Amino acid sequence: MSDLLLPVPDLKRSLNSGERLLGLDIGTKTIGLALSDTTLTIATPMETIKRTKFKVDVARLQDIVTAQKVGGFVLGWPVNMDGSEGPRCQATMAFSRNLAEKIPLPQALWDERLSTSAVERTLIEADRSRARRKELVDKMAAAYILQGALHAL
Repeated sequence: MSDLLLPVPDLKRSLNSGERLLGLDIGTKTIGLALSDTTLTIATPMETIKRTKFKVDVARLQDIVTAQKVGGFVLGWPVNMDGSEGPRCQATMAFSRNLAEKIPLPQALWDERLSTSAVERTLIEADRSRARRKELVDKMAAAYILQGALHAL
């Protein structure tokens, strides 16, 4: 495990004043992104990256880190409903290690169980079309994950 992987409370202590957190909902085809405000109070959905090569994906993340003064990452931790860790957790951990090599900022994992279904329910209640839900769900799930971590702070 990387020494950049911290518990959420330690992640906050590692930030400099005015730095933000970037939430990531890492899927096999997309990465949903959400950005905190500088007071670490509110998570806002940002964008969805269509995954290609890791080098291309990480270049986009580096651009965001620089432009938005990001000081750390909150990665969705896709544990199974029973709390066990499956293949998606292994893939997330591999992504975390590779990300730390390219962008050496502190990271925290946040349990993302039910984040996508909660966001889907919200979008259905808001009467969004299926196509619009598909377009929004990843970045909104990232915001849901990041907001959970921010509440824990």
